[in-house]
Amino acid sequence: MRAGLVASLAHPGGNLTGINFFNREIAGKQLEFLRELVPSAKRIAVLVNPKDTRIMEGTLGDIEPAARAKGLKIQVVRASTSPEIETAFDAFARERPDALFVASDPFFGSRRLQLSLLAMRHAVPAIYSGREYAEVGGLITYGSDITDAYRRAGVYVGRILKGARPEDMPVVQADKLELIINVLSARALGISVPQSLLIAADEVIE
Repeated sequence: MRAGLVASLAHPGGNLTGINFFNREIAGKQLEFLRELVPSAKRIAVLVNPKDTRIMEGTLGDIEPAARAKGLKIQVVRASTSPEIETAFDAFARERPDALFVASDPFFGSRRLQLSLLAMRHAVPAIYSGREYAEVGGLITYGSDITDAYRRAGVYVGRILKGARPEDMPVVQADKLELIINVLSARALGISVPQSLLIAADEVIE
């Protein structure tokens, strides 16, 4: 809807339909989990990619009011290349944010190993949007269950191949979200994961 690709979720119109991921609309919940994991956090760095202004503006539009409501200060950091990511973490070493929020962005997803390793090297607790980060050492992730979303997309592809018209097919809400905690990374950072988070987690990596 924000991108103007469809007329509405229920009636897309045109020749386009698909899956809507809730990875930018859940900033408030992500901050809640991050604050629960790092209760002393007051200043959160938010890493965004300025080359995709739609995603960046959407992320900031969601996270800024959520942060204000929780009494958190936001430090926006921009990076659109691997060297810029390195520079951002060099700045973290000097300025020491209490935690890091990595925006849901395809570029960051492609650099998930770099981001996870740098966060660990600089001892910055970070939350990410997808399980792929936790699988390579990211501390905590909360976002759409990509496997389930791809399965549902496959069902739509099958229907279209059988003659269904995209304009008649509502945009599916990828409303299955998952919380994943990498306990190994938490231990390396000296963080004791609250029992409440361990119970809430869909998966705990040990």
